[in-house]
Amino acid sequence: MTYLEMPLGEIATKVPGATAVLFSHKINFCCNGDMTLKAIMDKKGLNADDIIPTIEALASRGGAVQDWSQVDNKGIIEHILTRYHQVHREQLTELIRLADRVETVHGSNELCPTSLADHLINVRRELEQHMQKEEMMLFPMLLEGHSSIVTGPISVMMSDHEHHIEHIEKIYALTNDLSLHPEACNTWRALYLGLQEFISDINMHIHIENNILFARAINKEVIEPTGAVGIMSEDDIKEAEPEGVCCGACS
Repeated sequence: MTYLEMPLGEIATKVPGATAVLFSHKINFCCNGDMTLKAIMDKKGLNADDIIPTIEALASRGGAVQDWSQVDNKGIIEHILTRYHQVHREQLTELIRLADRVETVHGSNELCPTSLADHLINVRRELEQHMQKEEMMLFPMLLEGHSSIVTGPISVMMSDHEHHIEHIEKIYALTNDLSLHPEACNTWRALYLGLQEFISDINMHIHIENNILFARAINKEVIEPTGAVGIMSEDDIKEAEPEGVCCGACS
């Protein structure tokens, strides 16, 4: 089945980040969840070439795990900048929007992740500061071969990484380990799917930096790549999917 033939609700809850694409084209995936992407595009007069390539790129973003220990610093840094720094900025912008909507509509539900939007705003602020320090200072130093003076900056970055993991633990606490209730709407399910992708990405991001790029710079043993931790499968989320439940985003 192509994405044109898929229901909007299925795209929103199976492709992390797709909600931002739909939202940018004013496509409502909540109340119109049973409608196919092609049907809504025909109705709105939208061009498939403006939407499908972006959704396909998001769907393939996970990809196979590469052995980054065999890649030089330039290749690793380019990968980090495009696959993680740029993606984290996109992810958090959309996650904050989704979290704010879920809290606004479902604030009275005991499982609603109250204060999640505020927490994600803090995560975005601290992560942005961290990424800018890498982009403006540490990465240029590593690319220029200044290995003798990078120990201090690397220590700061690794300390930041510990704070990032603490932020992830708070996300789990606020969302009851990303547990969906039986009446969770498409927006709520898309939020938790997106959080899972963000958590997976931040874990692999930190692994590549701490255990390969930074370890190489300070002459520690490079650790082979591993998968990210704390990941809930799409099937786990799918089990909680209801039929025809709206989050109120249309109102």
